[in-house]
Amino acid sequence: MWAGDVTYLRAGGKWRYLAVVLDKFSRRIVGWAMSKWRDTDLTLRAFNNAVEHRKPQPGIIFHSDRGSEYCAYTFRDRLASLGFVQSMNRLGGKMTDNATMESFFHSMKAEGIHRTKFANTQALSNHIRSYLQFYNSKRTHSSLGYLSPEEYEWSMA
Repeated sequence: MWAGDVTYLRAGGKWRYLAVVLDKFSRRIVGWAMSKWRDTDLTLRAFNNAVEHRKPQPGIIFHSDRGSEYCAYTFRDRLASLGFVQSMNRLGGKMTDNATMESFFHSMKAEGIHRTKFANTQALSNHIRSYLQFYNSKRTHSSLGYLSPEEYEWSMA
């Protein structure tokens, strides 16, 4: 199962949006994209990045909230073209419906974003790239037996 979500971050006094795709099996971030706009193009770029790196087989469930960027026909058609099964939060659902993504964003912001000012979008993008490399290769998770996402995947291979 993969999960996706979008959060907002500040760079150079302006809001930027970060879309992330997470593999729930290992909690590994498999795709991401950043933009000035929160739209379908953003979520598609993050999803396509994940597809390019993981080369998934049909049948994977993709879970997200009910944001317009995930409900858009363009996004839904892309999922269907690759044989993904779309899953979304319940109507009137709670944030806990996508708790894995909320937990990731909380950790990312607490560990590397809060109290940091980024002069521009490039500085923010470089920081995110560095954090995601750390998150995937070094950051341990109790739910993974205190292994990093990469170590967990290797241990299951």
